Amino acid sequence: MRAVDAVMECLKAEGVDVVFGLPGGANLPTYDAFVDGGIRHILVRHEAGGGHAAEGYAKATGRVGVSLGTSGPGATNLVTPIVDAMMDSVPVVFITGQVRTELLGTDGFQEADTMGITMPAVKHSWMIQHPDEIPRSLHEAFHVARTGRPGPVVVDIPQDLSRADIDYQPVTDVKLPGYQPTTEGNTKQIRQAAKALASARRPVLYVGGGVVNAGASAQLRELATLDRFPVTCTLMALGAFPAPHPQWLGMLGMHGTRAANYAIDEADLICCIGARFDDRITGKLSEFAPRAKFIHIDVDPAEISKNVPVHIPVVGDARNVLTKLVAEYRALEIDSSRLDTWWERIEGWRAKHPLRYDEATNGEIKPQYLVQALYEATDGEAIVTTDVGQHQMWAAQYYHFDEPRKWINSGGLGTMGFGLPAAMGAKVGCPDATVVCLAGDGSVQMNMQELATCTQEGIDIKVVIMNNGYLGMVRQWQELFWDHRYSQVDMGDFPDFVKLAEAYGATGVRLTQSAGLIEALREAIATPGPVMVDVRVCREENVYPMIAPGQAARDMVG
Repeated sequence: MRAVDAVMECLKAEGVDVVFGLPGGANLPTYDAFVDGGIRHILVRHEAGGGHAAEGYAKATGRVGVSLGTSGPGATNLVTPIVDAMMDSVPVVFITGQVRTELLGTDGFQEADTMGITMPAVKHSWMIQHPDEIPRSLHEAFHVARTGRPGPVVVDIPQDLSRADIDYQPVTDVKLPGYQPTTEGNTKQIRQAAKALASARRPVLYVGGGVVNAGASAQLRELATLDRFPVTCTLMALGAFPAPHPQWLGMLGMHGTRAANYAIDEADLICCIGARFDDRITGKLSEFAPRAKFIHIDVDPAEISKNVPVHIPVVGDARNVLTKLVAEYRALEIDSSRLDTWWERIEGWRAKHPLRYDEATNGEIKPQYLVQALYEATDGEAIVTTDVGQHQMWAAQYYHFDEPRKWINSGGLGTMGFGLPAAMGAKVGCPDATVVCLAGDGSVQMNMQELATCTQEGIDIKVVIMNNGYLGMVRQWQELFWDHRYSQVDMGDFPDFVKLAEAYGATGVRLTQSAGLIEALREAIATPGPVMVDVRVCREENVYPMIAPGQAARDMVG
């Protein structure tokens, strides 16, 4: 069969039911194979939108996402979603077309060194040099993307090789001798971690996105409730531990709760599970948790002691390690009363420093209230995607996620334009779920063209725009750290989002008053088809509390 028909067979063998992509000259043979391939293809309007949609699909479902692009600009437009997926450990297979082999190195039309450009930003990449390599390379790509620490991979296929006939044989054994992730965790180290937790008087469980990736939320809850351990999550892990739970301290880090950050600052033992001590968490690294010893559980050994020296390292999959840690902990004699004083301290912080904001007195919509209203309108059950900025932080603070894979955003790279296409991918992967993209008026315009894809494909997402007419987070930093010298952050009154939504074949709604906001949002969410809601909020509200850049957690402001 043709190599491109073998590509279809490989995708089906990997359980792929949908791909997101855009055709061009170098991947035309692959697109011809889709005609009879039996796989749903969603035609995006920009390759970046397709890449982020594949990320949203992967994050919502836990399955590998697939995104296609042609050579040259098609591949370079995928660089941002590739880097985004790498930073957030998202399993996506990117399949790119390449110019014919005789044109490689000649600066041929739409030639780009896709391998060289993407190499620093992928788990691994494959440059096909013979058509017979295609099936095995694709299966290896899926294996690498989904195992160990998940991440993006690239398979680059020259056009002439994709058209060649091959003797296709199904690949059932994928063995990569140089790639053997450690997943089980060292029993001796896990036992040491259990003993350290049992003796700690001020412990905190610091949870990252690795818990979500590993499907380890149930094991996390079991560990936490064995002994009243306080739990805090990173931005990427919201929902890994249920927000309404009494042991939940809230998110930690730059815009986390004071209770979470103060607890980290005074802890004597921090058990980090599937997180990487990112700068948005630690603040001033030299003053991060100065009284604490550290346990670090992570599937990626490169993260252990990368930023913070670790006393008890455990390399392994979070689900496997937590299962064993629970068993080891159960075997110990525990004095739970040792945590009484610690919880009294934490409850004092909670009482004194709850998340709060000043309510508007003139009917204006406060951005924090918009998130609360959205939570009420969706009964807290929606899959929520965001772009990056103030609205993202307010969503993290005020939308109380009680399950994993319902909070989808760009964490490590902070990619504006992520939210709308990610919502599209999440809805395709979870068609029965309510999917809402909470976006800023600045970031939503970076991939708004995918609203056309949603309309054409019948992808029923709801886009709620927190419209303050600014690049809000940049404006906040200019206000706080640049003496109110606002530079190039005023977005003006354009576009008219209601008219724009209608031009794309979607429903447009504008909301300007806090009265009746919950019901108006509920009505918009119940409206069939794609809906874009333009919500005008107070213009110069700031996200608080906040750890100023370069400061310690104990020095939070606001």
